[in-house]
Order: sequence, then structure tokens, then C-alpha cells
Amino acid sequence: MTWARRAVPAVATAVAALAARDLIQRDHALLRNFPILGRARYLLETIGPELRQYIVAGNNEERPFTRDQRRWVYASAKQENNYFGFGTDNDIEYTPGYPIIKHRTFGRAVPPSSPAAGHDVRLPCAKVLGAARGRARAFRPESVVNISGMSFGSLSGNAVTALNKGAALAGCLQNTGEGGLSPYHRNGGELVFQLGTAYFGCRDEHGRFSLDRLKDLVAGAPVKALEIKLSQGAKPSLGGLLPGAKVSAEIAATRGIPAGQDCVSPSRHAEFSDCDSLLDWVELLAAETGLPVGIKSAVGDLGFWQELATLMRDTGRGVDFVTIDGGEGGTGAAPLIFAEHGLHEQVVFVGAGKLGLPDNAIVAFALGCDLVNVGREAMLSIGCIQAQKCHTDTCPTGVATQNAWLARGLDPASKSVRAANYVRTLRRDLTKVAEACGVEHPGLIGTDAVEILDGRTGSTPLHEVYGYRPEWGLPSPADQAEIIRLMVPEAPKGGSAPPSATAVG
Repeated sequence: MTWARRAVPAVATAVAALAARDLIQRDHALLRNFPILGRARYLLETIGPELRQYIVAGNNEERPFTRDQRRWVYASAKQENNYFGFGTDNDIEYTPGYPIIKHRTFGRAVPPSSPAAGHDVRLPCAKVLGAARGRARAFRPESVVNISGMSFGSLSGNAVTALNKGAALAGCLQNTGEGGLSPYHRNGGELVFQLGTAYFGCRDEHGRFSLDRLKDLVAGAPVKALEIKLSQGAKPSLGGLLPGAKVSAEIAATRGIPAGQDCVSPSRHAEFSDCDSLLDWVELLAAETGLPVGIKSAVGDLGFWQELATLMRDTGRGVDFVTIDGGEGGTGAAPLIFAEHGLHEQVVFVGAGKLGLPDNAIVAFALGCDLVNVGREAMLSIGCIQAQKCHTDTCPTGVATQNAWLARGLDPASKSVRAANYVRTLRRDLTKVAEACGVEHPGLIGTDAVEILDGRTGSTPLHEVYGYRPEWGLPSPADQAEIIRLMVPEAPKGGSAPPSATAVG
């Protein structure tokens, strides 16, 4: 009680002093007129996003990820029950753009029925990356779900470590992002090395691209492919600036830049200036490293894709994969153009942009994607709460910050397991949906398996929405046969008991 009697006057004195200060300041009219109420208003404004997130907003109202979507990722990462009881609370009939995935009663694929079936499935890519162009180090990605490019510098070292260890546990690939290959990327996970406009990690002292440094880098790390970043959904055709205050010694060493100085990412590449010179550079990188080489881009101007596909068809040069970013779910436009030029069987298509949820991913596969990259969903799996503080360096869960105190809260050992659990669960669910559609692998799902609701109780087949022909977007017949062989090594067993003697068919 003695402490309380002393505390109350102290608090009252502090509030009175703050009110007196507000009454005489001239910067904020609200505080000058209503000092106490004004402070309360600013406090509520500050915590408004949190209040809406946890108290006010409904399960399907938030963006970019709804509470239901986040709950599914969190539960999957923790290996908890990720099902939703009593039916969906989504307003399906009156929601335009809602995908309906149609099951097939008597499909070719027969789902296994044992209690443990599908708990941890092998789900490799239906195409061999780099095989169509004879790359020396062509390979079949072991997972159709992989981790998107998120640079060290954008994410904390602990977050990158957790994702890399998680990739190793789940047997998937991690993209380094344009910020270079850091020590945190060297924890067992296999990598796709991203080449941005500043060539971080493979540049000389003048900031120019260095082929020798690139070759040294990929020779000393588990790099499986190279990705040339042309643009991304978050900043299409724009460069970037990392202020000098954020360029620590670690970031400087990883990127090959001076510590403490502003770090500029140009808006364009210096090694090529058009589609023709881009393809020359792709072939140079592939020849010198033996690795498959691809590009990452938001779709943007379709003229670029038309020219690229035409040159690939007519000259024999080409990219091994295309990562399509942005549009919150991607687009079928790029695979459509390659299909029109007869190239869709030669290119591995990677979808990115909110595809880490089963329904979104299935639509992407039906439109021709062979792999999906997960970025923000992977962040959610290691603790992100969608606080949307990524740009402030104050991420409360230590994921998107360089603040050492905040980053220490993220334990890479436990979070890596959660990242792996999430990837495995998504693969399992993709396999289940594919089997429900009557096929062995999500890459074999055609556009006829999906319809898009129009919000007026009607629907349109997916191929009509995007102007596809039914055969577009599928792997070649040889690739289809091989992936079926890999997915079904022995005769399928769909029932819990053999058929009776009177069974028909």
C-alpha cells in the first residue's frame, strides 16, 4: 500500500507535466486543444492494426492473408489439426473468382486408404530442370513446393537459417534472394542463387558482374540453379536502396559492398539490354557453370514475353525455367504465350505470389505451373504474425529485421522444424487434391478440373477464363509417364479389403 500511495501522485504528476507540454507545443493542434484525449487517440491509432487483427476483423476480411489462411499455415507448421469444422464460412455462391476444384468419381489415380497414407509424401517436379536444353547439371527438383527468394538483410540471419535448415529437412530448394549467399544459407539446404541487378555476391570492386566470382561461389555451395531477377511483384521494374545505417559488416561481406554506405540496386541489368542479349547471357552462364538458368519476373508488358518466346523458338537459345511473380496468385499469361509457341514442354514454370495455400496452388498447377515458391507463407510458418512492420526494422517476431534483440527471439532450431512441417503438409494436401481429381500428381491436373465462380451462382471453366486449350500447361507425354511411374511405384491399393467374388468391373 505504501508503494501504491507513492506511485499514484508520481503518475498524476507525469500526466500533468505531459499535458502542460502539449498545451504549449505548436506542432499538433489536437494535442494543443485536448492533451489527454489527444494522447489516447494517438495510442489507439498506433495499436489499431493489432485491434483489428485480433478483435474486429472477421476470419476472411484481412489482407494479404486472412485469419483462416494464417491459421491453416500455423497449424500445419505445428503439426496440429488444420481442419475446419462444420463447413466453410466463405460466401462461396456470391464470391466472384472463387475456384471450385472438381473431384472425379472414377479417376485413374486410386488414393490409398491406410490411416498413415499421405502423411509424408514424395512429390518431385514432373519435369527435369535443364534437360530440354542439355544442361550439364540438369536435375529433377525433389519437391514441387520450394522457398521463395528472401534476402539476408531483408530477413534476419536467424530467419534465413531457420528456412535453410527447414529446406534441408523437407528436401526442398531455398532461393537466396538478390542479397547474395550468406553464411546463414549454408545450413544444409540446397539453393537457387538469384542474380539481381546489383550482382551481389558475384561482383567486382567496381560493382560489375564477375563471372569468375560467380563460378567460385557456386562451386563452394549447394547451388542447383541460377535465377536472373528481372522484376518482382513487390517492386516491378524498380531498383532499391538499403540505407548505409543498415549495411552491417555481415551484410557488406555477403553482398560484396562497403559497410556503412548506402547500397543501391539499379532498376536494370548492365549485362544485357534486350531479349536477344538476355538469351546470350543465359547461355553463357549455363555453359560456364553447367547449371540450369532461368528468369524471375512479374508479368507486366506481354510484348516482352512474346519476343522472348519467339527468339527461343527460332534461335534454339532459351531459359530453363520461368518464375512468374506477383498478381497475388500469379497469372496464366506467361505459360499461355509459351504454349502458343510450342515451348511449354521445354520450360519449367514456377509460380509465386500467395500460392502457399492448397486451393491457390492447384489453380496454378492447372494453368501450367510445375513448381510453386512460398515466401510470406514460409515466413508465417516460422513465426511471422502479419504485423506488417517489415519496412520499419521492428518486426516483433524477429523474422524481417536486423535488430539483434528482436532477432534473438527467433530460435532457428525449433522454427526450422515448423518450416519443414509446413512444406510437407502442403505437399501432402496437393497430393490428396490431385488424387481426388483422378491424377497421380498436381502437375497432371488440367484446366477442366477447375471452375471459377462468377459471384452470381454461375461458373466458368478455367481454360475459358484464360483462353487455354485443354492440352496446354501439361508436361510432355514422356514426362507424364515418368512422373506417374515415380508416384506409383507399385499397383495402387485403394480399398481396405479386396473386392468380393461378386464385384463387377
